Amino acid sequence: MPHQEHPTTFDQVVQLLADYGFDGMAQAMQVLMNEAMKIERNEVLNAAPYERCSDRRGYANGYKPKTVNTRIGPLELSVPQTRDIEFYPKSLERGVRSERALKLAVAEMYVQGVSTRKVAEITQELCGLDITSTQVSRAAQLLDEELHQWRNRPLGEIPYLILDARYEKVRHGGSVIDCAVLIAIGITPQGKRSILGVSVSLSEAEVHWREFLQSLQDRGLHGVRYIVSDDHAGLKGARKARLAGVPWQRCQFHLQQNAMKYVPKVSMRKEVAEMLRKIFDSTDPHAAEQLLGATVKKYQKSAPKLAAWLEANVPEALTVFQLPAAHRKRLRTTNMLERQNREIKRRTRVATLFPNEASLLRLVSAVLSELSEDWETGKTYLNMETE
Repeated sequence: MPHQEHPTTFDQVVQLLADYGFDGMAQAMQVLMNEAMKIERNEVLNAAPYERCSDRRGYANGYKPKTVNTRIGPLELSVPQTRDIEFYPKSLERGVRSERALKLAVAEMYVQGVSTRKVAEITQELCGLDITSTQVSRAAQLLDEELHQWRNRPLGEIPYLILDARYEKVRHGGSVIDCAVLIAIGITPQGKRSILGVSVSLSEAEVHWREFLQSLQDRGLHGVRYIVSDDHAGLKGARKARLAGVPWQRCQFHLQQNAMKYVPKVSMRKEVAEMLRKIFDSTDPHAAEQLLGATVKKYQKSAPKLAAWLEANVPEALTVFQLPAAHRKRLRTTNMLERQNREIKRRTRVATLFPNEASLLRLVSAVLSELSEDWETGKTYLNMETE
């Protein structure tokens, strides 16, 4: 068996795991990360080390040591440097923007004097050092520039638009109030999901929604054929003002939850929920309307308020039948946003309270830009060629 004087990266990783088991995970990841960054630099330079070619875009310029704290322990990395071309490994950038934003959000509380002992402990744990106002300002400026560019990037045709709102606690004028976070998600003509934008404001609901939708259009949003959202206050007027005539689908999941408020007896809830599911699972709009009519008639005497509410509200959740059958299941609710909300909540739960709107916008933007990148480079969400 020939002796390998220069073992491959794979050989090194296997040997580390064979020698140390799980205790060697950090070292194995360190080797893999270093190799990944080398490959990425070669791609940016368009040339391998010492390779002479006319298409070269710059030159390798050694390595810079960097310690990165991860869930499997600190990694001592060698970050490749370049000359005559700007380069920083995406493998280091990806996945850390939101963590940087969280540190800044918590650090701002600490610096502005609104922190508690708990916030001070979190700052020390996350940042690993005492944060000064100058350090926070410098780091925040760099991150804000990057996120501002992402929030204002040009948009294009978006056939399907999903709108969502959530609320986070923000300190304002000596009080703690709920701050609205508006999020727009689009399905592109290629069937990919993309987070189009995010807005944070203490303004009135309809004004905020209208300005948010206008900002999306100013960036080039067009070709919207269908909108799905919950029945958010203020959204109705904003939609009519900025996207007049575009069919709107009310989230079936949230509508079903809303219906339970009008059920007079707890024992009836399961029955009503099953009737609504049958309506939503109908094969065509005609069948759904027939089932709705029968349901309204059934409850007119035993639950007249419920019957009236169903008749007035359920039709708003049947717009989805205008879409191709293959698209309906994924566009009849806003449930696709579960991961997005889970990621946001995981970070805002640690910060607890934001000192201002800018701090909240920074954190949410960082989380969403990272998620959007995953969506845009991942699997196709819908087959847009389906008739």
